[in-house]
Amino acid sequence: MIRKLASGKYRLYSQRKDPKTGRRRNLGTFPTRAAAEQHERAVEFSSDGAGKAPPNALAVRPPQGRMEDS
Repeated sequence: MIRKLASGKYRLYSQRKDPKTGRRRNLGTFPTRAAAEQHERAVEFSSDGAGKAPPNALAVRPPQGRMEDS
């Protein structure tokens, strides 16, 4: 959610409200609306989990194939 401030700048807020405070989180202040929209797209992309490895992808796995005796 983007709001215009009295200073003429634009502030990006989270869409969800904090249940404890009832307020939205400030996600940045930008000089232009276009800059705020660009950051909003980046935040949405990174927060939806796109491009992330599954949790067990980094687990150590034994080597595949034949093991030679040394």
